[in-house]
Formats: sequence, structure tokens, C-alpha cells
Amino acid sequence: QVQLVESGGGLVQAGGSLRLSCTVSGGALSRYVMGWFRQAPGKEREFVGEIFWSGITSYSNSVKGRFTISRDNAKNTAYLQMNSLNAEDTAVYYCGCRLSPGAPYHYWGQGTQVTVSS
Repeated sequence: QVQLVESGGGLVQAGGSLRLSCTVSGGALSRYVMGWFRQAPGKEREFVGEIFWSGITSYSNSVKGRFTISRDNAKNTAYLQMNSLNAEDTAVYYCGCRLSPGAPYHYWGQGTQVTVSS
């Protein structure tokens, strides 16, 4: 059974940085497109970005230039490096995985809270 566990969330001041990790167990991360999503209070879950098998990434315009997704297949871990954080980035951040861009996200972590203070 594939499980995803996020870590690295916490409280950070505006303008600061944080790196989130998503560790996969029960499966090989290398098989999956890894995605990051977030859900702010009162809002629906939104797409943050993805990283494909080759390492190519895609980002939401709201985070492009500030966030960087990477993956380390040997460690079965994907990362979300977040820079220049602002209050609007406050959310629960989730990682997910899917087999292809046309597929639904098969598995989700339980999320990690990121709070950005002004």
C-alpha cells in the first residue's frame, strides 16, 4: 500500500523560506508524477506544482519563480522549496502522486501546515 508522508511545515515570517518533504513508502517514487497542492482556510484545494519523471516541473502561476519542486528517487522523496513566502501561502500542503498527467492523483499524504506570519 502506497503511503505519502509530508513533513517540514511550520511557522515562518513573511519573506522567509521553508522546505517541505514528501516521502513515499510502499512504492517507488520513480514511477510517479509527484504533485504538490495546498488548501487554505475557506478555500478549495489548489494545484501548486508537479515534477515529472525526467525532473521537468510545472507550477501554478501563483508560485512560479518562488517555489521549486525536486525529487530524489533514491530516497523516495519529493521536495517543495518555498521562498519569498507571504501570508497568502498559508495553507495545509499536500503531496500526491499519479502515473501520468492524464491520470487522477492516486495517493495523498495527510498534509503539513504552513503558516506565514506578517
